[in-house]
Amino acid sequence: MNSFRSFLKRKDIEISARRYAIDALGAMAQGLFCSLLIGTIINTLGTQFHIPFLTTAVATVAGQSYTVGGLATAMSGPAMAVAIGYALHCPPLVLFSLITVGFASNALGGTGGPLAVLFVAIIAAEVGKAVSKETKIDLLVTPLVTIAVGIALSAWWAPAIGAAASRVGQLIMWATALQPFLMGILVSVFVGIALTLPISSAAICAALSLTGLAGGAAVAGCCAQMVGFAVASFPENRWGGLVSQGIGTSMLQMGNIVRNPRIWIAPIVTSAITGPMATCLFHLEMNGAAVSSGMGTCGLVGQIGVYTGWVNDVASGAKSAITGMDWAGLILISFVLPAVICPLLNSILKKIGWVKTGDMALN
Repeated sequence: MNSFRSFLKRKDIEISARRYAIDALGAMAQGLFCSLLIGTIINTLGTQFHIPFLTTAVATVAGQSYTVGGLATAMSGPAMAVAIGYALHCPPLVLFSLITVGFASNALGGTGGPLAVLFVAIIAAEVGKAVSKETKIDLLVTPLVTIAVGIALSAWWAPAIGAAASRVGQLIMWATALQPFLMGILVSVFVGIALTLPISSAAICAALSLTGLAGGAAVAGCCAQMVGFAVASFPENRWGGLVSQGIGTSMLQMGNIVRNPRIWIAPIVTSAITGPMATCLFHLEMNGAAVSSGMGTCGLVGQIGVYTGWVNDVASGAKSAITGMDWAGLILISFVLPAVICPLLNSILKKIGWVKTGDMALN
């Protein structure tokens, strides 16, 4: 047993929730951002601003034409797998082999491909690390083992994992459409909490293909956390904190939350308020890329995703036009309501002594 532990340590194979549920999952979200999300944004910019270079096919592969954004989107599987491998500290031969693994698992996983990539890439990466540099023909053995394990698991697991993730996502979306008030609260609160925790809300939303009303509630929850913390902590953190949390991440408050968990009450209650408002009052839907549902105001990706969904719906005939009510709902849910409700709730918490000035100060 001791020799096995020494082997794992030597290979930097750490079997832990932090390594897989935080490091790998967070890196996967970055891979998604650099492929699927950027590709979606490029396509939207090209369509809306009529930029020929971004709307014209620049490559044709196996009869399929791709725009610049389409090429980026098509590489989401490899991008996720390589990002996961990077987070797991894979040596070069393993890391590069994960390109094939990511493509296979994402393709075979269907709409639940990101979740399939997460599981398959982690195992293939760790097995690849285990055999790396253990033979004199490492150049052959490491890629062969990594790819063989990844492809085998993709063929065996990916369809089932993808189907399960898709069904869970469909169940959440169905429940939200059926009970928009209750599910608006639950989805908004839980996705918002995931955003602030050191895990990836974006990866979770992508893995579950969370769109529609449920996606809108997720956007509301993320915005409540980011904008809520940014404005409520403005007296301590001023403009730098407003920007870093408001369009960066509310995860910056995690250390302060550990020291005083009560500072989290105001953003969570805010998300419980704005979530059902998004689903019941404004009927805010995220019909863009599912990963955008878990991004909130980070780089305004959540808002760009909602707008992209509007554009797609208008193009398909599902929506007649983008209305003033659409814009009002997006702006109120994303910015105005969190900026008003969260500081107000936080001031009440300060009056009863649960939160003190300086509790949200960022180092």
